Amino acid sequence: MEVKPLLTPIKLAEILPQKSTIVIDTRTSEEYAVSHIPGAVNIRDIFTYLAASTPLGLLSLQSHFAASLGAAGISGVEQIVIYEDAMNSGYGQSCRGYFLLKYLGCSQVSVLHGGYQAWLAAGLPTTAEVPNRDKKSFSINIDSSMMVTTEEMLQALDRPEIIKLDVRDTDEWMGVSSSPYEVDFCPRKGRIPGAVWIEWYRMMVSHSGILMFRSSEEILEICKSVGITPESTVYVYCFKGSRASNTLIALKEAGIRDVRNYFSSWNEWSRDPSLPIESV
Repeated sequence: MEVKPLLTPIKLAEILPQKSTIVIDTRTSEEYAVSHIPGAVNIRDIFTYLAASTPLGLLSLQSHFAASLGAAGISGVEQIVIYEDAMNSGYGQSCRGYFLLKYLGCSQVSVLHGGYQAWLAAGLPTTAEVPNRDKKSFSINIDSSMMVTTEEMLQALDRPEIIKLDVRDTDEWMGVSSSPYEVDFCPRKGRIPGAVWIEWYRMMVSHSGILMFRSSEEILEICKSVGITPESTVYVYCFKGSRASNTLIALKEAGIRDVRNYFSSWNEWSRDPSLPIESV
């Protein structure tokens, strides 16, 4: 059964007592230790793991998260809700978790819309208690249609009907920085040739101080400015697939059906000197 990608704090509070509901906290272990949603398990490597899109790299990604999720007591059939602190402060880490779990075959996955800050703003309970969950065997059922590899992105360069959407921060798009972490974290700066740009923050707006996705109409208008329509095929990328995952959810919620994530993104592309880059 498919569930909606975005879940409100009130709806999560309603389903939280159900044994079939599992909540994943993607924040740092230090933040998690201070307070978290009751019953939530902390899986930080949902955000930190750097993936390669080679066949061996994808196999490594799959085995790593099958082990990580299984150790957290997740088999893949549960209703899973993922959250970060706020939608604009964690580089899309909860959305990255959504993408990963959907790619691995989980059908019932949602992101807590507005993150932990929305949960707190709703006056809902928190705890510092760490749940003790029995290990399970996580069942993998890969949905490769969601994932764009470096080879597929390279092939798309000569296909103008596929829109290459860069959603990185301004300084990365302009070639001032190679990553959101350090200016020279990657060996090269620039962008994938032919890419169009929408900074990922633009997909969100403040609701009483809580960042949430814009309306479908607003998102479609923003997309229209770079030639994206509901009928477009869009390959979206950032640095390591997190902000791209945030944008993927926004575009799909707005009705753009064929959106795929170049998950390894600039971290992989920039490290291969044989791949072309475009500078300002």
